[in-house]
Amino acid sequence: MTSDLPMYLAPARVLRAQHAWLERILEILGERRGQTQIVDLAAHWLSPDLLLSQTCGYPFVTSLRGKVRLIGRPSYELTHGSGGYHCSLLLCRADSAVTDLAGFQGRHGLINAPDSNSGMNLFRHTLAGISDRGFFSKLTFTGSHRESMRRLREGEGDLASIDSITYDYLARDNSAEIEGLRILTRSARSPCLPYITSIGQTAAHAASIRRAMNEALGQLPEVSRDLAIKEVLPASEADYECLLEYERSAVNRGFSFVAS
Repeated sequence: MTSDLPMYLAPARVLRAQHAWLERILEILGERRGQTQIVDLAAHWLSPDLLLSQTCGYPFVTSLRGKVRLIGRPSYELTHGSGGYHCSLLLCRADSAVTDLAGFQGRHGLINAPDSNSGMNLFRHTLAGISDRGFFSKLTFTGSHRESMRRLREGEGDLASIDSITYDYLARDNSAEIEGLRILTRSARSPCLPYITSIGQTAAHAASIRRAMNEALGQLPEVSRDLAIKEVLPASEADYECLLEYERSAVNRGFSFVAS
């Protein structure tokens, strides 16, 4: 069986804590980790041998719908994420003279990936309240939230939508990756990124994995602290329907990420 937690990779203590957590979860379940290097995330998530992973909420309700089984979602205790919810933070450079979203119309937007909930879907939903047409004159897909922030810092873009858990992890450790950046506004809230297993696993087995995840957090308080995860909550597909509502809201307004 394959297992990995590929969504949050920084700062270093978060990555170390995730490895320790996963190892203890598998020990409790009596499983081996199996494959440790992910080449293709989509293939990893859809593998019939998948025991445990974490995916983005938007793919979960679109391309992965009905093809994976939900285990639960994390309840973080961070500045912009708690109770099983997080949001996107719309960032610009700290020295930008622009003070509201409307002022960024016609500028250069940065998106981590076209299927990202926090980087694209929540971004689109937020901007649709400002404009009913293409918002940016230039749009770049960067490949990751951290790359979007790097480009912002270096003047290679003007506005980006960053997952609040990513930002809060970096801010908590005073990372240089957020220096020189400013939070302009927050998006609507969204359920945190879901933990998943293979669709071939039963609902009872998915529940047992969630119990093992919580047992491991209880056994490793330093891991719970470093991940800022209080517990893994039960979750249902209905919890993530709001993401499609955000999509429909933007589409109904005629908004799209097309350079204007």
